[in-house]
Amino acid sequence: MTTTVPSAKGLLFKAQVRCETTAPVAVLRAQLGDTPLALLVLFVTSQTDFSAVVKEAEQLYPDTDVVACTTAGEIGASGYDDGLIVAVGFPENDFASTSLAIADLDRFLAETETDRIAQERVALQDRSADMQNGFAFLIVDGLSLREDTLTARISPALRDMPLFGASAGDGTAFQHTMVSLNGDIMLNGAVLNLIRSSHETEVFSLDHLVPTDIQMVVTDADPERRIVKSINAEPAAREYARLVGKDPDQLDRFTFASHPVVVRIGGDHHVRAIQQVNEAGELVFFSAIDEGMVLTVAEPADMVVHLRGQMEMLAQKASLTDIIACDCILRRIEAEQMQMTRELSDVLSQHNVTGFSTYGEQIGPLHVNQTMTGVAFYRRDAS
Repeated sequence: MTTTVPSAKGLLFKAQVRCETTAPVAVLRAQLGDTPLALLVLFVTSQTDFSAVVKEAEQLYPDTDVVACTTAGEIGASGYDDGLIVAVGFPENDFASTSLAIADLDRFLAETETDRIAQERVALQDRSADMQNGFAFLIVDGLSLREDTLTARISPALRDMPLFGASAGDGTAFQHTMVSLNGDIMLNGAVLNLIRSSHETEVFSLDHLVPTDIQMVVTDADPERRIVKSINAEPAAREYARLVGKDPDQLDRFTFASHPVVVRIGGDHHVRAIQQVNEAGELVFFSAIDEGMVLTVAEPADMVVHLRGQMEMLAQKASLTDIIACDCILRRIEAEQMQMTRELSDVLSQHNVTGFSTYGEQIGPLHVNQTMTGVAFYRRDAS
């Protein structure tokens, strides 16, 4: 089964196919049409052969930058979905872009890479001088453990170009995540997309979490592996369970989603999501963690009410046409457990949201969790 997402009022060209479709990119191309694209982005379910998909895309789009990543689920025409390949095309008439591969995050040379990013940003600006709006879209290997360092180091090179992005996923397996640029697959890399448009764009970040008065201090940690060994000088998993009123032997992903911890940075709280408990009773996190960090337990507000309100705020301008969203897998897990998936999908579909479920999100210089980051598009000539 294939589905075309109508683009009559949208700026972006979008289509989707089930992963079992034969020659899926050919089907997507037929639906997207022949309009020249500045950039094509593919959100690819982990249930299919990623290498075959990107190889086919390279063959069918030899003159277009094609960026792809594996997902922890997709956001398609009907909202949350699984088993899809979702395509988003940026037409040349409305967008200009440059895509940069960062091939080995373990050997990331900050000065060299930031110089390259700054040069490419200026070059893009020069060749699209009539396009006054823009943003940067980062896609990172979701198991690299390098997102925090990467976003902090590349942000200064972007100057006033707002950054959002996400960590590639692998369903709920957490085994293999991949990103690619023009057929080249990277297992420990990232792709940075610099995009300019003649239409207005707005980068955003949202979460539905409210901090409580319950706090804890990380007293022993392995920052390189994002592992917390002790909290309040007690074994980490056991102490976390005590503070949230749970049995330490029954901690699972839903517990972590419904009892997240946040850290205060500046005047805002940002989630430091827990991925799992390891065999040693330690807590493995999705993002940066260190000794001395003060964590606050948060409680989720009603996700449907919150998302609807946030989408309505973005839609206050009548010219809203499309939204690309990177939505944390923990939000999806919570939605499933709370039986909110259908209602949330309706909200996403009503606001023409396309994207994927992630292993982490980026906003500005920060790598965050249990968050939705994205960009909204507004047609310039709308009344």
